[in-house]
This record gives sequence, C-alpha cells and structure tokens, in this order.
Amino acid sequence: MQKIICKKTYDTDTSTLLKKVTHGFYGAKDGWEERLYQTESGNFFLYTNGGEDSKYPKENITRMSAEKKNAWLKANA
Repeated sequence: MQKIICKKTYDTDTSTLLKKVTHGFYGAKDGWEERLYQTESGNFFLYTNGGEDSKYPKENITRMSAEKKNAWLKANA
C-alpha cells in the first residue's frame, strides 16, 4: 500500500518492516494487524488492516514521530 501524507510518500513495498503485531487469526472478522515500517529517508509509519468488525476495518497508513514509534514498540514488546 502507498499513501502520500504532507507531500511524503509512505509505501509498504519500498520501506523496511520493523515489527508486526497481529490480533486474532487470519480471516477473523474481528482480527487485525499493525505493521511498523521505516522509509528509506528515515520516516516511520504504521500500516493497519483488519476484518470488518475490527478496530481497523479498512487498510490505512499513519505516519509516526520517533517518540510515538518508541512508545508503540514499548507497548508491543
């Protein structure tokens, strides 16, 4: 997935996956996943996707500051 936010491109195909967290099982309506990525230029973003009854019913990309990235990693250690 690719998304442009504030004139910066965030692309799951060209960025480095740092960590993946899944809840539920593949295909579950309430299951979801979060994947933390780093772009080639050093920016961080969170890719989210899930089933229709999950907290992420649509796939999305959200940019993250280094501070939010560190908090997310700590919460998902």
